[in-house]
Amino acid sequence: MCSVKIDEYRFNIRHSGETERHTMTHPLDDTDRQLLSLLQANARESTATLARRLGLARTTVVSRIARLEREGVVAGYGVRLGARMDSAAVRAWCSLSVLPQTAPTVLRALGAMPEVEEVSAVSGQFDYLVFLRCPSHERLDALLDQIGQMDGVHRTQTSIVLSRKIDRRSVG
Repeated sequence: MCSVKIDEYRFNIRHSGETERHTMTHPLDDTDRQLLSLLQANARESTATLARRLGLARTTVVSRIARLEREGVVAGYGVRLGARMDSAAVRAWCSLSVLPQTAPTVLRALGAMPEVEEVSAVSGQFDYLVFLRCPSHERLDALLDQIGQMDGVHRTQTSIVLSRKIDRRSVG
């Protein structure tokens, strides 16, 4: 996953552990932001539908998307799981405190776990916030044991998600 601060002219894209520097040749305008919002809601939307919703020609939408991709504003497309898959899973946020010299090893190990959907470096008492999705409470328990026993993991604190109250990333 890539994080992009859209309103900056210069920004970093994290990809494969390397940081690339991109310079936007065109600042984002309101139409770009609307287009990005529509793509975030449904990246599979046809360019004809996007053009209709934006009040633009289809070729204009195609060229804007190409420019946003070329400039690194759009770093890729993915799949969001629907409510059926979401409700069948046990989701949790796990805060991790790690010894600084072991962080790369811990991150590699977390990256190899299919239940780990997101890892963010955070400020505060913990170093990382990890989003986990497991098929059962038993699997979550085993996974948390595995994470807690990793060399370099100093402390963990986990909160199980009971329900989502606001989710702007969900389908539908």
